Amino acid sequence: MVRPIQAACGVVCAALLTSCAPNTTPNELNKDQCPLRVLVFSKTAGFRHTSIPVGIECVREVLLGTIEVEATEDSSRFNDAELARFTCVVFLSTTGDVLEPTQQAAFQRFIEGGGGFAGIHAASDTEHDWPWFTDMIGARFIGHPPVQSATVVVEDRTHESTRMLPARWSRTDEWYRFHRNPRSVAGIHVLANLDESTYEGGGMDGDHPCAWWRLMGDGRCWYTAGGHTEESFREPLFRDHLRGGILWACGVGAGPSPRP
Repeated sequence: MVRPIQAACGVVCAALLTSCAPNTTPNELNKDQCPLRVLVFSKTAGFRHTSIPVGIECVREVLLGTIEVEATEDSSRFNDAELARFTCVVFLSTTGDVLEPTQQAAFQRFIEGGGGFAGIHAASDTEHDWPWFTDMIGARFIGHPPVQSATVVVEDRTHESTRMLPARWSRTDEWYRFHRNPRSVAGIHVLANLDESTYEGGGMDGDHPCAWWRLMGDGRCWYTAGGHTEESFREPLFRDHLRGGILWACGVGAGPSPRP
């Protein structure tokens, strides 16, 4: 039996997605006509990135005038009534076990009912013992070499988060290794991978996805491994990459639509 508030969450999310997508372009969005709202969640129970405040400000800036942004580290907001207020939840360098079981259940209902998810950098170092979250995000972080320059090979330039990127994109960041290749996971669509010959310590046997998307129930889930450094959030192309990923997770712009 579906509880009324659970159903309301799904209805709200679906209505927001339908009202703005898939034919609306980001430049045509008007927040008065399309009241999208994003929750940026940055709670940490492990390593804490000093770039988090800059990252939050970056998300606010790139979505300014398009989508309302709220930021929190209060996991008690992960309940049906509160999550129903948002179109998408962004996990910004969260680490460790940050949600209790009832909060996990509410978040799962939100996503599978049509809500969006955008994971940035250490979002993949979160909730390692929650199998659903691992499936949703695609892969768990297991390590990284020192911050260094590498070349990102953009495989899909039709997606809202990658269509502005060059085919080979050289930038400096902390390049994560994962417990599995997300390309091997059913439903994962890789957008970009790292050319391991361009840096030291790749560790993924030459096939190293670093940005991808998937559908989870009726929800859109997008992840990018970049975003360790404060400088990342000041890079014009990386900012555009983030904006596009969040917009797509909200149901706006170029890229596949959720299942009907």
